[in-house]
Amino acid sequence: MASSYRPFRPRAARVVTLTLAVVVLALTGLLLALLPTLNIGDQIGFVLVALLIAGFCWRQASVRASVDDEGVTVRNLVYTRRLEWAEIVSVRFGSGRPWVQLDLSDGDTLAVMGIQRADGQYAQAEARRLATLVAQHTATPRDD
Repeated sequence: MASSYRPFRPRAARVVTLTLAVVVLALTGLLLALLPTLNIGDQIGFVLVALLIAGFCWRQASVRASVDDEGVTVRNLVYTRRLEWAEIVSVRFGSGRPWVQLDLSDGDTLAVMGIQRADGQYAQAEARRLATLVAQHTATPRDD
């Protein structure tokens, strides 16, 4: 059961965004080294922009869904939301969806960016694992 509780994390997006962050920071350092005539204000500006881009990439690489006995914590690009199992009505990952979507008991939906279509068969398996966890934690004695 412990392996079914491992976090849901994208693979391709993590590799791409972390690589991009390293490239941006390296190229900024190279640019500053090759253009010593830049004034201090320009240098600070380049560094700030590079740090903002790297920070965005890090945040994209850190999206995930963590599960435990009480529910799911979904960390997306902008926000983090905690859900109890009973709040989740269904898990959807139909064609055309870039990531898993949870239908919630309050009528709302929540994207789970930790399971992304770009990961192909791995994403399909992870969506099934999440749906299985939801089913296990929301089953009732009468199964209604």
